Amino acid sequence: MQNLTLIIPAKNESKALPIFLNELKNYNYKKMVVLQEDDLETIKSLSKFKEVEIYKQNKKGYGNALIEGINNTKTEYFCIINADGSMDPKYLPKMLNLCKDLDLVFASRYLKPEGGSDDDTFITLVGNKIFSFLGNFLFDLKISDILFTYVMGKTYSTKSLGIRSGDFRFCVELPIKAKKNNFKYKDLPSYERKRIDGYKKVNALKDGFLILMGIISLYFQPK
Repeated sequence: MQNLTLIIPAKNESKALPIFLNELKNYNYKKMVVLQEDDLETIKSLSKFKEVEIYKQNKKGYGNALIEGINNTKTEYFCIINADGSMDPKYLPKMLNLCKDLDLVFASRYLKPEGGSDDDTFITLVGNKIFSFLGNFLFDLKISDILFTYVMGKTYSTKSLGIRSGDFRFCVELPIKAKKNNFKYKDLPSYERKRIDGYKKVNALKDGFLILMGIISLYFQPK
């Protein structure tokens, strides 16, 4: 088994997650599903996957699922890959190869020729373009898809960043703190598939406002 843990945040994904885990059997990496203790249907759906580690998060929220998942990873590398199947695992070997010389690799739906999405909406596309512009303008990030959390990295160095955002602000705090701490990273073209089941868990207005406030707050913070 290669030295990589797939961190799979899941919330109400009892239908999609088993299908996606069956696909992931083709990849020889550790799998850690991170979910809330009261998500009983999703937990029940994992009963046949004995090889999968189940981590019940202590705090609610997407960001907290990722923070706790990273902090409890014991392999050299980690990768965030969502339970809904929209993030295509075929990119994992290439991301892992790149990570040997980098701290983080960010998958991007907007890099050509391979980037694209079957799940993006007009609102999320425009929002992502705006937030990616702000990240590049204010912090010189040089990444093209700041809101896409299909990310692989070195576990130890990422833990050292001290990410605190327990909600969707995680997606901007990670690259901004990586830049402030002189991490080596790059983005990689990736095609986002249509999710297997369910719906977007992002509230475009509410979470968009939180992300904007997160960017502004990070601009005035030291490392």
